[in-house]
Amino acid sequence: MSVWQDLREEVRGAVSQALVGMGVEGEFEVETPSAEIADFAVPCFPFAKVMRKAPKVIASEMAAAIAPQGSIVEVWDLNGYLNFRIDEDHLVRSTLQEIVGRELDYGRSESKGLKVNLEHTSVNPTGPIHVGRARNPIIGDTLARCMRMAGYDVETEYYVNDVGKQVVLLTWGIENIDPSTVKEDDNPKVDHRLVHFYRAANRMLESDPEVAAAIADMLRRFEAGDAEVIAKVRRTAEMMIGGIKESLESINVSLDNFAWESQFIADGSAHAVVERLKGSEFSAEEDGACYLDLEEFGVHGKNTKFFYTRSDGTTLYTTRDMAYHLDKFKRADMVIDVLGEDQKLGNQQLRIALEILGEERMPQPMFYAFVSLPEGKMSTRRGTVVHLDDLIEEAEERAYHEVKVRRDDLDEERMRTIARTIGRGAIRYNIVRVQPEKQLVFKWEEALNFDGNSAPFLQYSHARACSILRKAGDFTRKVDESLLTDPYERRLVRVLARFPDVVEECGERWRIQAMPAYGHEVASTFNQFYASVPVLNSGERREARLTLVESTLWVLRGVLMSLGLGAPEEM
Repeated sequence: MSVWQDLREEVRGAVSQALVGMGVEGEFEVETPSAEIADFAVPCFPFAKVMRKAPKVIASEMAAAIAPQGSIVEVWDLNGYLNFRIDEDHLVRSTLQEIVGRELDYGRSESKGLKVNLEHTSVNPTGPIHVGRARNPIIGDTLARCMRMAGYDVETEYYVNDVGKQVVLLTWGIENIDPSTVKEDDNPKVDHRLVHFYRAANRMLESDPEVAAAIADMLRRFEAGDAEVIAKVRRTAEMMIGGIKESLESINVSLDNFAWESQFIADGSAHAVVERLKGSEFSAEEDGACYLDLEEFGVHGKNTKFFYTRSDGTTLYTTRDMAYHLDKFKRADMVIDVLGEDQKLGNQQLRIALEILGEERMPQPMFYAFVSLPEGKMSTRRGTVVHLDDLIEEAEERAYHEVKVRRDDLDEERMRTIARTIGRGAIRYNIVRVQPEKQLVFKWEEALNFDGNSAPFLQYSHARACSILRKAGDFTRKVDESLLTDPYERRLVRVLARFPDVVEECGERWRIQAMPAYGHEVASTFNQFYASVPVLNSGERREARLTLVESTLWVLRGVLMSLGLGAPEEM
């Protein structure tokens, strides 16, 4: 455990001992309030019912029962809370020793020995990712990064829908439509180019019965295991995935594994699921199609019937999704699905179907609301749909103009490099800083604000720390609490000490929005420090203050890494 976590346990022990003395047992939270209030606080409201006293009275009695000892130097009550202040000298010394000793590993937990399969993105391979879905890969990748820092062995995965009607339709279009009749896209990426074949084929499907028959035949052959059709559709999906991967990599999102839906037809596992479900008491038929009756599980109305085969006996996406999750259960201790808010019903139905199959383990969903853009605030040359690639392009251009105004001393290539780092980071940060379940309207004035709660502000603070250390040249690390007595110094150390706590909150409780909030707090506190306290010309305190700057650098870099942002050394 980190220094801060050790101190929390010391507080927890003192509170537990006091409760035992009062004849009370029970769980309680040790919170971290604003530094101006206290270092730690324990709300006494949960004890009110058991002790039959007002929380204020309980807090007062407990404060009187806990004598300052060890690292605890002060205990007092306030409005039903039991507050603690920690020995500052001990906190400064121990925190800085831990940071300079561990550097970029500071904040990381030891391995928990638990393997996690985290599925995210998984958009259909029939076109580029649009802005509305852009939240999925950013949330998924950030959660994976935070969970790895918290000690989990995480494997990220993209589930490729290479079976459904849409990708078959696209494959037919690529094979049968004259390219000269298809609209050209000014974006050369393959996913942008081929999506026009999909749109053209879809128009033909709706108006031409022969095309509809050809598509239906391809689908039947695919389901029957026709190797030629499966190979053609796989090639199409792979081409589209190549373009999608390129978009994801541009915002620093990479995936460890791609699972193909077709494999669950090819290996017979989807059919095995069908046979198992048919033996269930909840299974029934309607015009030859099989479904599960979910009314007993609280699903009512038109959603009561959960179909798992068509009338011709072929499987549905839902069936293959069950086979996929059964496969994931074999490969991981924990299965997490990052899903749009529109998939809540589908996830509920999936979990019920798995329960009917006798599964005790369930996938754990993380839902998110979609991203929208203020109308008219973003230009796109590609029609009404705004793609992630459009957002990235515009972010880089806007960042470039900011850099050009601020740093006209840099050459063009360097300005473009910095603009890419800032622009792409701004997208990730602005999306993940809002709680996933809340609606998000992406606003440029927020995303690229160099002075607000934004990626540029955090990156600029990192660049500032790098600049101070560059100017300092070689120095000897010095951890000496007697030389770091200024309130700005001590406040900064207290914030740095909490980083392992934040990692745990993000990785254990999936509250990934806590990381950008914490990063902003570190950057703001660091800015106040170097604006108020001299570093390079501070006499005997110079080495100690440079050590504090370096410690801040390691924490800022850890935050940026956990958020998938670049850590520029100059801006």
